[in-house]
Amino acid sequence: MLPRACIQAAIEERERQRERQRKRGKARKRRAREREREREREREIDGVSKREIQTANERKGRLRTGSSSERKKGGIDRTSAEGQIIYCDRMTLAAYREKVKELPLVSLLCSCLNSRVIDKPLYKAEDAVDLNWCVIKDVEVIELNKRASGQAFEVILKPPSFDGVHEFNSSMPQRKDPSLEEIQKKLEAAEERRKCQEAELLKHLAEKREHEREVIQKAFEENNNFIKMAKEKLEQKMETNKENREALLAAMLERLQEKDKHAEEVRKNKELKEEACR
Repeated sequence: MLPRACIQAAIEERERQRERQRKRGKARKRRAREREREREREREIDGVSKREIQTANERKGRLRTGSSSERKKGGIDRTSAEGQIIYCDRMTLAAYREKVKELPLVSLLCSCLNSRVIDKPLYKAEDAVDLNWCVIKDVEVIELNKRASGQAFEVILKPPSFDGVHEFNSSMPQRKDPSLEEIQKKLEAAEERRKCQEAELLKHLAEKREHEREVIQKAFEENNNFIKMAKEKLEQKMETNKENREALLAAMLERLQEKDKHAEEVRKNKELKEEACR
């Protein structure tokens, strides 16, 4: 028969093999699930790309099927019967001008070229910078190049003027030179504050030292009381032990005396019996 230790080792080795097999099976299942998720993701991406391509082709088809009369009309965009926005291949001159005026830089240049003089400031009250400090009066615009495709300008801003800026020193109060009496009063007040602070500090230190002395005295008294009580308990215990020992010795002596008496009586009775037998 095999020893018990060998059997136990074989059983443990078999359990370890089963555990390894279970872990391998779980890992295979996890990898299979991950591969399945990746395939589903690829299918979704392929479906989205196909839908986008189909939608783009449909839009191109709608653009091609538009009538020539509709394409010749002016405007930037039109809405079809199905609600889709159809962008035209061509644009009229009036629509192009309206579109260009919407740009901020072009609108600024157009306002500069306008012959009317704008007296109102070009800022609002809630702006972060106050433009009243620096009022720009004149703007010079020079035409650089003009072509059929567009026009170039150079905007020259003249240096700002600070004529309307108010003086800061007039609104701020002037600082007065202190007199000798005021300086003396301030020095006396500072000396009194210093003395008060020193007195408070000394008082705090005295209270702290008094508290320390009280704590030390209390600890010393408690130590003395503990020593005294321990000594009294020890003396009382020793007296009790002494009394118990004396009582025990007295009892032992009494028992020995009784034994001696009994032995004397037995001896006398034995002698009397021997004399009687003679």
